[in-house]
Amino acid sequence: MSRLRSPKRKRSPKRKAARFLQYLALVGYLAFLSFPLLWMLSTSFKTPREVVELHPSLIPRDPTLDNYTTAFTQQHLARAAWNSLQVSVGAAVLTVVIALPAAYALARVRSKVNTVATAWILLSQLFPFILLVIPLFIILKGAGLTNSLFGLVLVYVTWSLPFALWMLQGFVRGIPRELEEAAAMDGASKFQTLVRIVAPLLAPGVVAVTLFAFISSWNEFFFALVLLKRPELATLPLELAKFVGIEGIARLGPLAAGSLMATIPSLIFFAFLQRRLTSGGLAGAVKG
Repeated sequence: MSRLRSPKRKRSPKRKAARFLQYLALVGYLAFLSFPLLWMLSTSFKTPREVVELHPSLIPRDPTLDNYTTAFTQQHLARAAWNSLQVSVGAAVLTVVIALPAAYALARVRSKVNTVATAWILLSQLFPFILLVIPLFIILKGAGLTNSLFGLVLVYVTWSLPFALWMLQGFVRGIPRELEEAAAMDGASKFQTLVRIVAPLLAPGVVAVTLFAFISSWNEFFFALVLLKRPELATLPLELAKFVGIEGIARLGPLAAGSLMATIPSLIFFAFLQRRLTSGGLAGAVKG
């Protein structure tokens, strides 16, 4: 018997044109986002004379590695990168550890306290840096944590927690209550339910919060400038700022080389975790 084949649907010219415009807009958007990175890569291989030309080109005419040599010999970029890595990983992990149970409580327990807490989370995002740095500096100075990486970690956790709480509680609300009720019927406590049932299903939200806390801590400059005075504790943004002289003149070649190297850990961290952003954690979790 011959198999009946369903006729293929032909796409109309309007649908093809719309799809073509969508891809064209996506390519243009990607080019717009990647152009600064490509220009920084090009500048890192240019000679000082080529950098200051009135009509610069994207492709260096005489590529050189002198900018990378200068960046790593004149500044302590490796030490600063290690400091930034410790602070960023510590802030990301501590933010998730604190935000996960707090977001669960905000999403599952209905009370006036939770309503006020949610409103305060939104309101805290309106405060500028300059209003927070002085109270935080006074508190950390009283605790003896001004010139320490741990004190900087606490500041970054304080700054990242409102966003983390707001995002994670939305993910918690998306988890069916039937899963928690089934776990309670099996004798699981609230803590066991959170760790064994809720936490694995929150993997995309946890990854998003981790990325936000890590990248914001990795790139932050203002708090580190105020709190850290010892040169050996300088983070990567503070060390890169030294490529700009007192007169405001920047050494663009070494600065581009150092900045390019500073973006690599963030790209690696994102590539390592981005698969979890699209994981279908709830697939098959509830049986009909």
